[in-house]
Amino acid sequence: MPSASSRHSPNPARILLVDDNRDGVVARRSVLEELGYTVVSAHCGLEALKTAAEQNFDLVITDFKMEPMDGLQLIAKLRERNFQNPIILLTGFADSLGLRTQDTGANVVIQKSANEISTLLRYTRRLLQPPRKPVRSQGPLSKAARSRSESN
Repeated sequence: MPSASSRHSPNPARILLVDDNRDGVVARRSVLEELGYTVVSAHCGLEALKTAAEQNFDLVITDFKMEPMDGLQLIAKLRERNFQNPIILLTGFADSLGLRTQDTGANVVIQKSANEISTLLRYTRRLLQPPRKPVRSQGPLSKAARSRSESN
């Protein structure tokens, strides 16, 4: 499913933003919407599961520490339900708990810090870019090109 990050795009990417901290949701939502993404928020993992079952999303961004279901439990449930699109896990505990992509089911784990927003935006853009087509080989050289390269 193609995704886009430009506000000029007819079909902007849809992001599910999950966080029980209202201020965090407002801050991240405003930055993502400014870039042209459509953002739907959920205030807990249970609400996020329900929303994800009802709507399609190109990306899920979830906080780790939430009640009654934390971000890891949410990611596991989404993956069990065959959610194939990328997931970003935000946490203030990545370093102390050793949370890595290999252990979480997320495509990216971002440590909350002063650089969180710029890091989040960089990975959001990267994950939502359509896959690049492989570079085609030029094929056999034409006779004229072959003779030019041989004469040099």
